[in-house]
Amino acid sequence: MKHVSILVPKGNAILSNVVGPFKVLMAVNEFLKQTGARSDDFFETHLVGLEHDYSLYNGMFSIHCDSTIHDIEKTDLILIPALRPDKLAEDLADNQAFVPWILNQRNKHNAEVASMCMGAFVLAQTGLVDGKQCATHWAAMEMFQKMFPQVNLVSNKIVTDEDGIYSSGGAFSFLNLMLHLVEKYCGRGVAIYISKFFEIDMDRVDQNQFAIFQGQKDHDDVAIKEAQKYIESNVKDKISVEKLAQKYAISSRNFVRRFKKATQNTPLEYIQRVKIEAAKRSLESTEQNVNEVMYQVGYADQKAFRTVFKKYAGLSPVAYKTKYNRGRVNFERPTAW
Repeated sequence: MKHVSILVPKGNAILSNVVGPFKVLMAVNEFLKQTGARSDDFFETHLVGLEHDYSLYNGMFSIHCDSTIHDIEKTDLILIPALRPDKLAEDLADNQAFVPWILNQRNKHNAEVASMCMGAFVLAQTGLVDGKQCATHWAAMEMFQKMFPQVNLVSNKIVTDEDGIYSSGGAFSFLNLMLHLVEKYCGRGVAIYISKFFEIDMDRVDQNQFAIFQGQKDHDDVAIKEAQKYIESNVKDKISVEKLAQKYAISSRNFVRRFKKATQNTPLEYIQRVKIEAAKRSLESTEQNVNEVMYQVGYADQKAFRTVFKKYAGLSPVAYKTKYNRGRVNFERPTAW
C-alpha cells in the first residue's frame, strides 16, 4: 500500500489540484481491484492540512482534511497543489509550516515529492529542486526565476522527473503529472486505462504551445525597457543586437548583460520571442498562410522560421495554425505585451 499525502494549503487552495489527484488515485484503486492486483499496489490517500477544516472563496466552498501534518508520521508521496497567483507572498508565508514537514519526510523516509502548477514555489522553498529541473505555470516563470535563481526552471516541459522529485506545468497539466506517476507506480497499462477513463491526452509533453509571451518589464532599467518597446514596435524589421546597443549608447557586451539581467532573456531570445508571439497571433486569427506570416515578422528563410517557431511554440507553424485557427474566432486576443 502506497501512502499518498495531498497537501491542502491555507488560503483559497486551488481545489482542482486537490480533488483531481484524489479522483485519479481512487480510480486507479478501483481498476486494480477489478483486475485482482496485490494490495501493495493500491494507494492510501489522505488530505493533509495545517488544520482540519478550511473555508474557501468567501465561504462558497469548504474542505475537510482527514489529517494534519502532525498526524502523518510516514508517507511515500507528497503532492503539493497550486497556490493563488494573486496572493502568492501571503500564501507562501501562511503555508511555511509545510516546508520542514516535507523535508523531514524526504530526509527521514525518502518520500517522493511532486508539485502542481504554482505549488512549485512551495517545492522550491524546500531546496529540493536546487540545481534540478522544475516546471510551473508559464505566467509565473519570471517571478519564479527571480525568487529561485538556483533552480533550473524549464519553460517547455509539462512534467519533470528527477531523483524522486516531480513538477508539472500550469493549470490542468497536473493530470499529465498524475498519469506519469500512475505509470511509474503501476505500469503503462494502468496509465493507459486512466488516460482513457478521464480522457487525458497522454502525448502532451510540451507546454510552450499554451504560453503567451508577456514581455518581461518588471524591472527598473529604463534603457532596456526602451529597447524592449523598440523591438515590439518593429516586429517586421531585422534587428541586430549591435545596432540596438548603439541606439542606446551602451557597449554590446554591457547591453547583453543588462538585458539578460532585466528580462531573463538575451536580446536575441527576446527578439525571437516577440516575433514568434506576433506570428502566433496572426496564425490564430487571420487567413494568411505560413509564408505570409513569416515575411510579416521579418523572416525570409522557411527553415529558420520553422525552427525558431517550434522552439517557442512547441509546434510547427502549420500544426499551430491547424490547431488554433478554426475561422470562427469572434474576439480579439489581447496583445501579449
